[in-house]
Amino acid sequence: MSLTQFETFQRTAASQRPRVAIVLGSGLGAVVDRVRPVAQIHFAEIPGFAAPTVHGHGGRAVLGDWAGVGVLVFQGRMHYYEGHSWDRATAPVRLAADLGVKFLILTNAAGGIHDALNPGDLMAIRGHLKLLDADAWKSPEIAVPYSPRLVERMNLFAGVYAALTGPTYETPAEIRALRAMRADAVGMSTAKEAEAGAELGLEVAAISCITNKAAGLAAGALDHSEVQEVAGRGEVSNRMANLLEGLIVSETTGIA
Repeated sequence: MSLTQFETFQRTAASQRPRVAIVLGSGLGAVVDRVRPVAQIHFAEIPGFAAPTVHGHGGRAVLGDWAGVGVLVFQGRMHYYEGHSWDRATAPVRLAADLGVKFLILTNAAGGIHDALNPGDLMAIRGHLKLLDADAWKSPEIAVPYSPRLVERMNLFAGVYAALTGPTYETPAEIRALRAMRADAVGMSTAKEAEAGAELGLEVAAISCITNKAAGLAAGALDHSEVQEVAGRGEVSNRMANLLEGLIVSETTGIA
C-alpha cells in the first residue's frame, strides 16, 4: 500500500526532528522564504485540517531548516470565523507537539489600540483577553501561556492582545471598551492556540504585526487589503523574519 502525502510528511518529520513551530498570520507568508524546505504539504491533505479561505493565508505546512534549526512553519491558520471548531483551529498546535516540537511561535496581524503602536510595528504578546465564547472569563489551567523569558528576549513593546471572533472588525465603541480593559492590540486569532500550546508543554511566544490603527483611532474604514499590504511590506516582513530567526537560534531558547 502506498503512503499518503501526510504519512510521507510525518516520516520526513521523524527524521528531520523539528524543534520550533511557527504559525504565520495574514500577509506574513513570505517569511517562509528564509526556510530551506525539506517537505511541504497543503492543509487539505492533513487529517483534521482544512484549506483556509482567507486571503493572505497560504494553507501549507513547510518542514525545513532555518539557520541550522529544524522548523515546522504553517503558512496561515484556520479561523473560528470561517466556520471551523476551536478544535480544528488549534489542530496545527497539536500536530506540532505530536511531531516533537518544543517551542511554538505564533504571529498575527492586529489592529493597534495603544497610542505607541503604529502600522508596521511589532508587539510581543505578554497576555491576552480571550473574548471568544461563553467561557470568555474562565481561566485556563495556565493563566499566562506566553513565556516571560521569550517576551524579554524579543526586546519589543510588550502588550496585551484582545482576541475576538471576527470576521467583522470592531466598532469604535468596542475599541473604546477594549482600551478601558487595557488591551493594546486586537485581532481574531492566537489566544486559543497559545493556551493549547502551553497545555501541551510547549514554550510559547507570540508576536503581533500592527497593520492598522483600530476602529475609530484613525480616519477611514478598515479593510483586509490594508492588513495584507502592511504585513507584506518588505521592511515589515524582513523585520519579522529577523526577529524570528533571532529567537530560533538564540542560546537562551536552548535550541542552538
